[in-house]
Amino acid sequence: MSRRVALSVVAGVVLLGGAGAFALAQAGEQTPALAHSTARYSAPEGDRDGSLVFVTDVTVPSGVTNVKVLAWPQRSSFAEKGLTAKDMAAAEPAVCKPSGPNTVRCTYTAEVTGADVESSPRGAWHLAVLATAQNGTTTLDTEAADFTVR
Repeated sequence: MSRRVALSVVAGVVLLGGAGAFALAQAGEQTPALAHSTARYSAPEGDRDGSLVFVTDVTVPSGVTNVKVLAWPQRSSFAEKGLTAKDMAAAEPAVCKPSGPNTVRCTYTAEVTGADVESSPRGAWHLAVLATAQNGTTTLDTEAADFTVR
Protein backbone atom coordinates (compact mmCIF):
# COMPACT_ATOMS: atom_id res chain seq x y z
CA MET A 1 0.00 0.00 0.00
CA SER A 2 1.40 3.36 -0.91
CA ARG A 3 2.15 5.94 1.75
CA ARG A 4 -0.43 8.32 0.26
CA VAL A 5 -3.23 5.68 0.47
CA ALA A 6 -2.20 4.74 4.00
CA LEU A 7 -2.35 8.40 5.11
CA SER A 8 -5.78 8.80 3.49
CA VAL A 9 -7.08 5.73 5.31
CA VAL A 10 -5.69 6.95 8.65
CA ALA A 11 -7.16 10.42 8.09
CA GLY A 12 -10.56 8.88 7.29
CA VAL A 13 -10.51 6.72 10.42
CA VAL A 14 -9.59 9.72 12.58
CA LEU A 15 -12.35 11.82 10.99
CA LEU A 16 -15.01 9.12 11.45
CA GLY A 17 -13.86 8.44 15.01
CA GLY A 18 -14.08 12.13 15.83
CA ALA A 19 -17.57 12.38 14.31
CA GLY A 20 -18.68 9.35 16.33
CA ALA A 21 -17.29 10.79 19.55
CA PHE A 22 -19.04 14.08 18.83
CA ALA A 23 -22.33 12.27 18.22
CA LEU A 24 -21.97 10.35 21.50
CA ALA A 25 -21.16 13.55 23.39
CA GLN A 26 -24.22 15.24 21.93
CA ALA A 27 -26.42 12.28 22.85
CA GLY A 28 -25.07 12.36 26.38
CA GLU A 29 -26.08 16.00 26.80
CA GLN A 30 -29.66 15.64 25.57
CA THR A 31 -32.45 16.48 27.98
CA PRO A 32 -35.38 14.13 28.56
CA ALA A 33 -38.26 14.54 26.09
CA LEU A 34 -41.84 14.02 27.26
CA ALA A 35 -44.53 12.77 24.88
CA HIS A 36 -48.06 11.38 24.89
CA SER A 37 -48.88 12.74 28.38
CA THR A 38 -52.43 11.97 29.49
CA ALA A 39 -54.41 12.24 32.71
CA ARG A 40 -57.53 10.35 33.74
CA TYR A 41 -59.39 11.56 36.82
CA SER A 42 -62.40 9.82 38.33
CA ALA A 43 -64.12 11.42 41.30
CA PRO A 44 -65.12 9.41 44.36
CA GLU A 45 -68.73 8.28 44.31
CA GLY A 46 -70.61 7.03 47.35
CA ASP A 47 -68.36 4.65 49.27
CA ARG A 48 -66.03 4.19 46.29
CA ASP A 49 -62.77 6.14 46.14
CA GLY A 50 -61.78 7.86 42.94
CA SER A 51 -58.39 7.95 41.27
CA LEU A 52 -55.97 10.02 39.27
CA VAL A 53 -53.85 8.23 36.67
CA PHE A 54 -51.17 10.04 34.70
CA VAL A 55 -49.10 8.43 31.93
CA THR A 56 -46.22 9.88 29.90
CA ASP A 57 -43.41 8.61 27.70
CA VAL A 58 -39.91 9.87 28.49
CA THR A 59 -37.11 9.56 25.94
CA VAL A 60 -33.42 10.29 26.55
CA PRO A 61 -30.37 8.39 25.23
CA SER A 62 -28.55 8.36 28.57
CA GLY A 63 -31.50 6.75 30.39
CA VAL A 64 -33.96 8.04 32.98
CA THR A 65 -33.06 8.34 36.67
CA ASN A 66 -36.48 9.40 37.95
CA VAL A 67 -39.76 11.06 37.06
CA LYS A 68 -41.73 13.07 39.61
CA VAL A 69 -45.35 14.18 39.30
CA LEU A 70 -47.25 16.96 41.08
CA ALA A 71 -50.94 17.84 40.69
CA TRP A 72 -51.67 21.52 41.26
CA PRO A 73 -54.82 23.65 40.98
CA GLN A 74 -54.94 26.38 38.34
CA ARG A 75 -55.97 28.84 41.04
CA SER A 76 -52.88 28.59 43.22
CA SER A 77 -49.61 30.34 44.00
CA PHE A 78 -47.91 28.17 41.38
CA ALA A 79 -50.05 29.83 38.70
CA GLU A 80 -48.90 33.26 39.92
CA LYS A 81 -45.20 32.67 40.59
CA GLY A 82 -44.54 29.70 38.33
CA LEU A 83 -43.58 26.18 39.31
CA THR A 84 -39.86 25.38 39.52
CA ALA A 85 -37.76 22.22 39.70
CA LYS A 86 -37.12 23.08 43.35
CA ASP A 87 -40.88 22.96 44.01
CA MET A 88 -40.86 19.42 42.60
CA ALA A 89 -38.42 18.11 45.24
CA ALA A 90 -41.23 16.72 47.40
CA ALA A 91 -43.35 15.51 44.45
CA GLU A 92 -44.25 11.85 44.22
CA PRO A 93 -42.42 9.48 41.87
CA ALA A 94 -43.94 7.79 38.86
CA VAL A 95 -43.27 4.13 38.09
CA CYS A 96 -41.35 3.77 34.81
CA LYS A 97 -40.92 0.72 32.60
CA PRO A 98 -38.99 0.38 29.31
CA SER A 99 -41.17 0.81 26.23
CA GLY A 100 -38.68 1.21 23.40
CA PRO A 101 -35.15 2.28 22.55
CA ASN A 102 -34.17 5.04 25.00
CA THR A 103 -37.83 5.39 26.07
CA VAL A 104 -39.71 4.55 29.26
CA ARG A 105 -43.45 4.75 29.92
CA CYS A 106 -44.09 6.30 33.32
CA THR A 107 -47.32 5.93 35.26
CA TYR A 108 -48.39 7.84 38.35
CA THR A 109 -51.49 6.67 40.22
CA ALA A 110 -53.11 8.31 43.24
CA GLU A 111 -56.20 7.34 45.19
CA VAL A 112 -58.71 10.20 45.59
CA THR A 113 -61.00 10.07 48.62
CA GLY A 114 -64.13 12.07 49.32
CA ALA A 115 -62.18 14.02 51.95
CA ASP A 116 -59.52 14.86 49.33
CA VAL A 117 -62.15 16.34 47.03
CA GLU A 118 -63.87 18.26 49.84
CA SER A 119 -60.59 19.93 50.82
CA SER A 120 -59.48 20.64 47.23
CA PRO A 121 -60.26 23.64 45.05
CA ARG A 122 -62.81 23.00 42.31
CA GLY A 123 -61.98 23.65 38.69
CA ALA A 124 -58.99 23.10 36.44
CA TRP A 125 -55.89 21.28 37.69
CA HIS A 126 -52.56 20.67 36.01
CA LEU A 127 -50.01 17.89 36.31
CA ALA A 128 -46.38 18.96 36.45
CA VAL A 129 -43.64 16.48 35.54
CA LEU A 130 -39.93 16.64 36.31
CA ALA A 131 -37.87 14.05 34.42
CA THR A 132 -34.21 13.55 35.34
CA ALA A 133 -31.80 11.76 33.01
CA GLN A 134 -28.81 9.68 34.09
CA ASN A 135 -26.55 12.37 32.62
CA GLY A 136 -28.01 14.88 35.13
CA THR A 137 -30.10 16.91 32.70
CA THR A 138 -33.73 17.61 33.56
CA THR A 139 -36.96 18.56 31.84
CA LEU A 140 -39.80 20.30 33.69
CA ASP A 141 -43.24 20.50 32.09
CA THR A 142 -45.50 22.45 34.44
CA GLU A 143 -48.65 21.63 32.47
CA ALA A 144 -48.03 18.18 31.02
CA ALA A 145 -51.73 17.25 31.33
CA ASP A 146 -54.93 18.70 32.78
CA PHE A 147 -58.03 17.45 34.58
CA THR A 148 -61.06 19.02 36.28
CA VAL A 149 -62.26 18.60 39.86
CA ARG A 150 -66.02 19.21 40.08
